Amino acid sequence: MDRRLQRRYVKLVKAHMGTSSRTAAGPAMLPETATAATAAQAAWRFFNNERVGLQALVEPLRQAGRAGCEESLSDFVLLAHDWSKLDYGSHESKEDTRQLTHQHDIGYELTTSLLVDAQTGSPLAPMEMHVKTADMVHSTSATPPSADAHRLEQLQPLMNAVCDWRLPRRVVHVIDREADSLGHFRQWDAAGHLFLVRCDDRRVRWNDESWLLSEIVEHFDQECLFQDVRQALFQGKPVRQEVAEATVVLHRPHKTRKHGKQRDVSGHPLPVRLVIARLIDEEGWIVAQWTLLTNAVAESADAAQIALWYYWRWRLESFFKLLKSHGQEVEYWQQESGIAITRRLLVAAMACVVAWNLQRQQTPAAEETKRILVRLSGRRMKYGVISTVPALLAGYLVLLSITDLLEHTDYDLRKIKALADNALPFLDTS
Repeated sequence: MDRRLQRRYVKLVKAHMGTSSRTAAGPAMLPETATAATAAQAAWRFFNNERVGLQALVEPLRQAGRAGCEESLSDFVLLAHDWSKLDYGSHESKEDTRQLTHQHDIGYELTTSLLVDAQTGSPLAPMEMHVKTADMVHSTSATPPSADAHRLEQLQPLMNAVCDWRLPRRVVHVIDREADSLGHFRQWDAAGHLFLVRCDDRRVRWNDESWLLSEIVEHFDQECLFQDVRQALFQGKPVRQEVAEATVVLHRPHKTRKHGKQRDVSGHPLPVRLVIARLIDEEGWIVAQWTLLTNAVAESADAAQIALWYYWRWRLESFFKLLKSHGQEVEYWQQESGIAITRRLLVAAMACVVAWNLQRQQTPAAEETKRILVRLSGRRMKYGVISTVPALLAGYLVLLSITDLLEHTDYDLRKIKALADNALPFLDTS
């Protein structure tokens, strides 16, 4: 981007440093902007400018991800992958939407790969994004996937591209059970990629015998092999987390589809670690349980750490929520094409990264900034919670508006206080 577009990018990131209104026609307007029409027109031009490439917009996010890795104390960093629909069924102006599931489920499909600190679980930055429209995929990748490519087929090229990001930590790819595919496990392992995937029940070889994973879990339970590793919260209630693990071999053929027909493929036996993580409530009942497979060696991370890594995959779900109902309200954006939506998503993602960066800092200055932003946001925090990312975003916009007003006008704080008092003539503010 040239300098003029770079300045516009910075202004738009600032405008997204807040929680959006569903009825707003565009990003928030800072005081320096002449009129609302000027701000809306500038945003429209930027999001529809062909010179604003997606790879240029994602690079600041990747720089933030690299910087976050440098701060981490772990030898690893997590890259969580997931898919989320963007519902635009009521947006008649968008002509490139696609049918996602049923005939009334209309919109775009968003694929995101979020970098997460493997030591603390703090989200760092989204490193890759695809937005699938009716006929193409708008992507931050140099080689975008095709519109008819299966979700899992997007992952291998992305994993291969990670080396081009120059991350200073070893990447562990964390994916939900949609990626429970033996054929892909073999491909990823052969390419040297580390993965952590939640899986369903399947038959494996353990101690030179054939077992179902569910039978191994039952054996662990009968032999009291689960270890209590930490206290946790589940739906706001205190629980205990227990883990158990074993090395199993994925030895069966995997299925593939070629020329429209499904066939079995005999692959090499793949040794992986089976980690069972479960949550136990105060009455001793199992309230949640996850069956995890990973090719990360035990010397790199023990079973308790593996369970924690999978738990931190939920940072990506929180990011989707921040883009939607808890912050940016992406499903109410009025841009009329998938490419414009994608450009704005990358701008909004940078605003989220700024808030995450402040959230994970623990210096006295950062803690004071969080408290000020929460006060400016008008949000209430739960007891013991200093701040949340939506509250920080809401407070950021107020703070930026105040500083922008003072910078571009001759008002001082006393004059602003007097203006506020004059605006409330029937209330005694003394």
